[in-house]
Amino acid sequence: MPKTERRTFLLDFEKPLCELESRIDQIRELAEDTKVDVSEEISKLEKRAAQLRQEIFKTLTPLQRLQLARHPRRPSTLDYIQAISDEWFELHGDRCGYDDPALVGGIARIDGKSVLMLGHQKGRDTKDNIARNFGMASPGGYRKAIRLMEHANRFRMPILTFLDTPAAWAGVEAEKFGQGEAIAYNLREMFYFDVPIVCTVIGEGGSGGALGIGVGEKLLMFEHAVYSVAPPETCAAILWRDAGKAEQATSALKMTAKELKELGIVDRILKEPICGAHSDPLGASAILKKALLETLEELSQISPEARRDLRYQKFRQIGIFSEIG
Repeated sequence: MPKTERRTFLLDFEKPLCELESRIDQIRELAEDTKVDVSEEISKLEKRAAQLRQEIFKTLTPLQRLQLARHPRRPSTLDYIQAISDEWFELHGDRCGYDDPALVGGIARIDGKSVLMLGHQKGRDTKDNIARNFGMASPGGYRKAIRLMEHANRFRMPILTFLDTPAAWAGVEAEKFGQGEAIAYNLREMFYFDVPIVCTVIGEGGSGGALGIGVGEKLLMFEHAVYSVAPPETCAAILWRDAGKAEQATSALKMTAKELKELGIVDRILKEPICGAHSDPLGASAILKKALLETLEELSQISPEARRDLRYQKFRQIGIFSEIG
C-alpha cells in the first residue's frame, strides 16, 4: 500500500511507526537536496523502524486485531479471488429474483484445478459499502450461495469460501424473507456435500452470517482476522447493556486466531505480512493460495464419506468442555 494511502487509514497503534517512517523520508529528502551523506543515520533509523514494527505487530491486543480485521483497505473476497485464480467467472442470482452483492461467488481455476469460490464482499468506500450492505448478506445471498455450492457438488468441484462479515443482515425485511431459514438450510446441506470444502476467515467472521458459508472439513484463518459468535458491540449490549464495553467483550469472546487454534476450532493460521494483509495484498494472496492448494491436496486423498465424517466431527466437538474439581 502506498504510504500516503496508508496514512489516510492510520490506526492508533500504527502512529509511532508512521511518524518514524515519515522522519526517515524527511531526512532522506533533505540529504538529496543538500548532498550530505546521512546513510549511517538513516540505517540506524531503519533498524529502529524494523524493531518497532516487530514490537507493535507481535504484541497486538484482541481489540487491535479486530481493528486490523476491519481495516478499510484489507483485501476482500474479490481481491483474493482475482489474485489467486487463473480464471474467474462470477455467477449471479438466487433463482428467486434476487442477486445479493454482499455475497459473491463463481467458478474459478487455480493452477489448473476447477473450484467454486464464494464469500462475503464489503465495499471500498461509503457508497460501495451501502450498495453491498457492509458485507452483511440477505436471505437471497445465502440462497445464491447454496445454489452455487450445489452446482459445485454436482460437478465435483471443491468449494472454497471466504468469511468476512460482521453478521448476517438483521433488518426486518431479512426476517420477513426468511434469514434464519436460509442460513439453517445452508448449514444442513453443506454437511452432506461430497466435495472438499475449505473455509477461510479473511477478515471479520461474525455470527451466523459467517457460519452460513462456513461449514467445511478445514477452517483456515488469517493471523489478524477474528471469528466469533457475535460482534463485540452486540455481545456487550446483550451481556452488559452497554455497547461501550466492546473492548471487554472482544477479550471475553476469544475471537483471535491464536485463541481459536488453541480451542481446536481453527485448523491452520495463515501468517500475514508484518504490518497486516492490507500492507501487502499480493503477499497475503500468495500465502492464501499456497495454503488452499496444500489443504485441497490433503483432502483429495480421502474419500467423500471420510470428508463428511471429518466435517461432522469437527462441529460436534466445538463447545465441548470438562469441569475439574
